[in-house]
Amino acid sequence: MKSFALLAHAVLALVMRASVSLAFIQHHYFRFQYQAHHLQAEPSDAAVGAATATTSSSAFSPSPPPGFVSGPSPEDKPDYDNIHGPLGKAIDGLFLRIFRLRMAEKVGVDSDRPYDDYQGLMELTAALNARYSDREQVQAIAQDVLRSLFPSWLPTQYAILFSKPFPAFSARMNAWATWWAGTWLMGECEINDCEIDGGGIGRNQGLLVKRCRFLEEAGCASVCVNSCKQPTQSFFNEDMGLPLTMTPDYDTHECQFSFGLTPTAQSELDAKDTPCLSRCPTNGSMRKWHSGEGEGASAVLASTPTRKCSLMDEENEQ
Repeated sequence: MKSFALLAHAVLALVMRASVSLAFIQHHYFRFQYQAHHLQAEPSDAAVGAATATTSSSAFSPSPPPGFVSGPSPEDKPDYDNIHGPLGKAIDGLFLRIFRLRMAEKVGVDSDRPYDDYQGLMELTAALNARYSDREQVQAIAQDVLRSLFPSWLPTQYAILFSKPFPAFSARMNAWATWWAGTWLMGECEINDCEIDGGGIGRNQGLLVKRCRFLEEAGCASVCVNSCKQPTQSFFNEDMGLPLTMTPDYDTHECQFSFGLTPTAQSELDAKDTPCLSRCPTNGSMRKWHSGEGEGASAVLASTPTRKCSLMDEENEQ
């Protein structure tokens, strides 16, 4: 078993190395190709309006209105630009560029910001959420972005060779890989033990994000659920064959990744039932747009606020 584990690590290292090299070549090719054509796909007024609103910060209130949650104080915001994963700043920058490029291809519009600017990624996220009134479509596109980061054969083969026969080993491997490759996106992380299926504790199968940069920059719980939590869980559960439950804490902006734990109906309901963040740039007012009743995202940004994140209301299911 020990020799197999060493062999598996070696194979994974070779695959990751080849994938990064291929992605680097593809990045420069597609960047040239995309820059030649992206001006033909201008964003809708809805996307522009929501992108502008979502990337602007609202005032922090230590005593939020009823039905809202404050989240952590912006005064304690980490210096995310100087938080890097174990692979270093240069590799983190490469991951950002590749992710940004893939997301621009799937959304069909890009930000004017440089490729190494994190806010450019957040503008794309805002445009994604503003362009589509069906949140399941938002989740599907975000999942496609994750798929596009890997060779098409890898997720299926990983499920067959690792996830199914060696679930604990696979869970630990993915917890570490997410730490290596995801710190640039989420901020400081640490490997920890977590609950797994069957009620046990999986040693080193969890990853704790101490204060999620993606959530903090978005300022929106619904963006967290529809653009990150749901599509990431679906990618691991459906494509990689590995159960994953992500548990965000909107008071602290922590997020617990539990590899080997299948999402339950109750855990998903708890995530959807979270109140809006008091810093939400749309003030929870995109309900009509995402229920298909509004005139567009930019037209409802100033409409009546709601008590719960409107993108996650059960009444908005289509």
